[in-house]
Amino acid sequence: MPVSQEPCQLIILFDGVCNLCNSTVNFLIKRDSRRILRFAALQSETARKILKESSFSSEGVPISGNFNSIILVEKGHLYLKSTAALKIIQCLGGVYSWAGIFLFIPQFIRDFIYDFIAKNRYRWFGKRDACMVPRSDIKSRFLT
Repeated sequence: MPVSQEPCQLIILFDGVCNLCNSTVNFLIKRDSRRILRFAALQSETARKILKESSFSSEGVPISGNFNSIILVEKGHLYLKSTAALKIIQCLGGVYSWAGIFLFIPQFIRDFIYDFIAKNRYRWFGKRDACMVPRSDIKSRFLT
């Protein structure tokens, strides 16, 4: 599913009202020394445009409503759920590169665990009333 994108840049679409997702974004920003990660809340216009361009909105990720997957856009392709999470961690380099080993676990097993966490994330970690507003020092990392 090719999607237009700048070279050497990974775009992460995340649930902007999920506390777990926002904590994960902050974790990634701190460890992305090469500054190759860009972020957009799934509720944003940018995410809607990316999903629409990729014809992805009808394949399991609704444009509005409950978002149950992080999405990685890499070189014009979309990755979901556990595959997206592992590829994102892997791109941080260093010790995080070892996360790729888990890609050998069958996807249905990885996604079962991912779905269990996603289903319970609001109950376990809470939910915001609105998407987070990035601090000025990291605002350039977010697509609007």
